[in-house]
This record gives sequence, structure tokens and C-alpha cells, in this order.
Amino acid sequence: MNIILDAMSGDHAPLEILRGATAAKEEFPEINITLVGDPDVIASVASAEKLDISSMEIRSASSVIAMEDAPMSVIHDKKDSSMGVGLKMLAQGEGDAFVSAGNTGALLTGAALIVRRLKGIARPAIGAILPLTNPVLLIDSGANISVTDENLEVFAIMGSVYMNKIYGIERPRVGQVNNGSEPTKGLPLQLAAYERLSANESINFVGNIEGKDIPFNTCDVLVADGFTGNVVLKLTEGMGKLMLQTMKDLFYANALTMLSASLMKTRINDLKHRFDSSEHGGAPILGVRKPVIKAHGGSDAKAIKNAIFQAVGFVKDDINGEIEKVTSALAEKKKA
Repeated sequence: MNIILDAMSGDHAPLEILRGATAAKEEFPEINITLVGDPDVIASVASAEKLDISSMEIRSASSVIAMEDAPMSVIHDKKDSSMGVGLKMLAQGEGDAFVSAGNTGALLTGAALIVRRLKGIARPAIGAILPLTNPVLLIDSGANISVTDENLEVFAIMGSVYMNKIYGIERPRVGQVNNGSEPTKGLPLQLAAYERLSANESINFVGNIEGKDIPFNTCDVLVADGFTGNVVLKLTEGMGKLMLQTMKDLFYANALTMLSASLMKTRINDLKHRFDSSEHGGAPILGVRKPVIKAHGGSDAKAIKNAIFQAVGFVKDDINGEIEKVTSALAEKKKA
């Protein structure tokens, strides 16, 4: 299996990208990793940090898409960027999955227009795992600001397949982000989506989910338009960081609290892992023909390593094949 890795994109590229790649390779030597970027920069950083990348192929790219670049730049003026080259390699069958911590808009555009969408998928969507006690896939978490109720139905299908295959959940519970739990709550989009999700027997729809109930194991898949989903995602990540920082301040206030912290070290570390978004690596772009994983722009080596592992799991479990089965059945049913 060959994972194509954008070595130049992200806040801490290429150093943290290379550290993550070497860590992934150390744990699973059977994975092949192709680094895409400036060969001289990659080699220089690896040498300076004593990182062994000798087993990894390096594919040259002449530029980098910056976070402020327009989404279409990956298609036009920066098509030879590390992101553009990596996506073209994936589309041409030179790798099994692509991982990038770069510009979200450009990555989504490139995934849809270069790698192309799965048959029957009108809108690819970003599925992000919320760092809660039980993992929850939030879809869409930032790709599509404007959606239809039919889009939300397809998001629910893709999210259900992902949680079933990656996390082994037999019938993932699907909830819709809303301002109330009642079926009559929400804007016309949410009202129409409620009816559509309720009528689809392939979806285990459990109803509307209010923001205050999201952390309490109310569902496994949470569907929303990209604007709402992105707000939920960023708020959840921010609250997790705030909680961990508050705990740190509490336990390191004085000698007595530090003693208490030492006695609870194992439990505290477990809590840190549970609410650390980097443990999940990245967010899959669901609905494109081959696996594309969006790592957080601020990803460190651990996050990159986990994003690579996430890509490997996506390929091994044939997520796209399963999504196509369900969406094709849905399309046939609608025709009938």
C-alpha cells in the first residue's frame, strides 16, 4: 500500500510532516510512503533532524498552496504544487490514498475535480471525528455551506458506512444538528431532512440533536450543513483544550495539588488522549473516488502519523466500495 503525503503543506511543514511519516513507517514498515514537495528542502530537513527517509520516494513539486490561496489555485496557477501533484498521482493510480494538512478549500476542490466524485455523489463532504468520550463523526464539517435535504441524506449514508467499517459500530446512530429535539424544530432544510432521514430504512436515524446533548453519546454520526458543522467542530475542539488547560492549572496550583496529580497520572493521561483531536489524525473527504484525508493545519507529528494510519484503514476497509453500494441502491429505489 502506498500513501502519498503532502510534505510541504501545513503550519509546521515539512518538519512535523516528516517526523509523522517516519513514525508511521517505524510502526508499520510495510506501508510505502511517497513524499511530495521540494526534494532539496525535504532532504535538508531530514538530514538536520536525523530522520531516516531513505525508504520513502520523493516526488518533486515546484510550489506550495498557502492557506490564503483561492480554492481553484490547485487547478490553475498552482497545479504543480505539492497538493496538486499529490492529487494527480492519486487520480492516476500512483498511490492508494493522499494525506495533506494544507488549505481545506483547495484540497476539497482538488479532490472533487482531480480525483473526481463517486458515482451518485453530488457533494463530497468532510467527516471529522469529534474528540468526545465516544467518537462521533460530524459530516459535513466545513465543505458545503449550502446544502439540500437530499445532500444531508447522502451525508448520513456515507457517515454510517465510515463508522461501521472504521469503528465497527453495527448500526451507527444518526442525528441531525438542530436547535431543538422535536421534529417540528428548525429551518425548512432541517424539517425536510428530518422527514427524509426518518423515511430511509438504511439509516438508523435517532432524531434531532441539540448542541448541549452532542457530548453525551446521543449518536455516532452527526449530520449538518458545512457552516453549522464547522462551528460545532471548532467549538468542541476549543472546549476540549479549555478543559485540559483548566485541569492543568488546577493540578499544578501548589504542592498538594501536584501530589494529587501524580496519584492520578494514569487517569489524567487517559483523559488527555480522549479529548485530543490529534489522536484521530485527520478528517476524510467522503464522496470522492479515492481516499483523501485532510489533516489539521496545525498538525504535529502524532497527528500526521495518525492521519496516515487513518488513510490505511480507509483503503483496507474499502470504504468507497461500501458507500457506492448503498448510494447505488438508493438511486435505484428513487428511479423505481
